Amino acid sequence: MANLLIGDIHGCYDEFMRLLEKAKFSSSDILWLTGDLVARGPKSLEVLRFVKHNANQIRLVLGNHDLHLLSIYANVTPAQKKDNLEEIIRAPDFDELMNWLRKQPLAQIDESLKLIMTHAGISPQWNLETLKKCSHDLNVMLSSDSYVLFLDKMYGNFPDEWQTGLQGLDRLRYIANALTRMRFCYEDGRLDFYYKKSPEHAPSKLKPWFLLPSKIPSEYSIAFGHWASLNGKGTPENIYALDTGCCWGGKLTCLRFEDKKYFRKKNIEAKIR
Repeated sequence: MANLLIGDIHGCYDEFMRLLEKAKFSSSDILWLTGDLVARGPKSLEVLRFVKHNANQIRLVLGNHDLHLLSIYANVTPAQKKDNLEEIIRAPDFDELMNWLRKQPLAQIDESLKLIMTHAGISPQWNLETLKKCSHDLNVMLSSDSYVLFLDKMYGNFPDEWQTGLQGLDRLRYIANALTRMRFCYEDGRLDFYYKKSPEHAPSKLKPWFLLPSKIPSEYSIAFGHWASLNGKGTPENIYALDTGCCWGGKLTCLRFEDKKYFRKKNIEAKIR
């Protein structure tokens, strides 16, 4: 049995299937997926159907594009051509897929492996218990009959700082932003959502979240996606950036956790969509 950690698929179904073949994915293996299953690439519907059908072998976290798809489903925001989601929206199993998707977690934590996966990372202002509580609370909201209330207020960059007194939709928005949109933080831990490029050219006042002091115990490894411009580089030991921009003409990356061996598949079309 192997634990195979795979970066953002973004509808790149053909590359996903070839990557699984290259990594010799078998019925005894577990796939860990960093989220952003959908959007940009050409076959988001096929990706969703595969993941749902094989859910017993998959540990998934939701990404910002997955949440955006749910907001389209809830009529909170309109679909845009660049999203490349029309096939999902027209699919006969759209309702079934969305009601499954919204019940998926925002964080995966395996105590035996000492492994944590989220889409964007972990707020430097959170310890492990706060991460567990916050990701659980957002999952409960999205799984409930009131999930549209959150999706309607999901968009926005504030609050940008964690406080134990945060309540209601402001609290849930911070949680969603930290887990699915975060890249850079200020030195005091506040989140920044404006600069999105690689760290080499970032303003001096901003640091990648993973370079700030962490409250997560050092024995835990952290895997995340979301940040394609990192190209899998520049993180400390035991922190794994797995989004290598397949949908932008890059590669889809898999890390076999047991021996830390990487497998990669290039974008088949090898061009920006």
